[in-house]
Amino acid sequence: MRRDTSRTHEPKARYRVENWAAYNAGLINRGNVTMWIDEAALASMPDAEPTRGRPRLYRDALIQALLGLKTVFRLPLRALQGFAQSLRDLAFATLPVPNYTTLCRRAQTLAVQLPILRDGDPIHLVVDSTGMKVYGEGEWKVRQHGYSKRRTWRKVHLALDANTSQVRAMLMTHQDVADSDVLAELLDQIPTDERLDTVGGDGAYDSKPCHAVIAARCAAPSIPPRDGAAHWKATVPGAAWRNEAVDTIAR
Repeated sequence: MRRDTSRTHEPKARYRVENWAAYNAGLINRGNVTMWIDEAALASMPDAEPTRGRPRLYRDALIQALLGLKTVFRLPLRALQGFAQSLRDLAFATLPVPNYTTLCRRAQTLAVQLPILRDGDPIHLVVDSTGMKVYGEGEWKVRQHGYSKRRTWRKVHLALDANTSQVRAMLMTHQDVADSDVLAELLDQIPTDERLDTVGGDGAYDSKPCHAVIAARCAAPSIPPRDGAAHWKATVPGAAWRNEAVDTIAR
């Protein structure tokens, strides 16, 4: 039987707009731009840290703000320069505007500092990893031997705040590094003055070292035991919670 005849295709559901007034207002509000510009981005003085070569005229905060506008409005660098000049002409006539070559050059070495939203509550941390395939072989190798069928992989380990969806820790390793081997490094990236309530993950983190580092941060684990898991000794950190989970699953 042919593959295209063995499957039944259900008709795609159509979305019908019922509230046209709200739908039309939403489309209009997409172009309603309200901008709040930090004073740090407007300051023309360079950053405090000295760098090699000619002193920088524009602060990193200004470059980051303009590149953010570029991403939101999908502007090329030349159009971004014109957009910034139009904003300057409206309210900040004396401020210089970086040209597109400066924006391109600074974007390559810009260290973006994302603010962390803190509400004071203990953090419910969720950890996991994903794979990234690495492309791009050397020109000489491709010319002599052609493209390789096998590609190199890298693992990206992430720790997210379940309440705010913020990435609190990140680490990239080789594909052979196990998830449980890097949990301690992920937790070290979170300041010790921030209290962890729960650290959750899949069965790959069901190991004694992982439970030990979680207990060291005075947090509760939320890790399912592996298949066929046995009880740990009571002296092992996290054994009480894990043994109870093993008994619950066995019922």
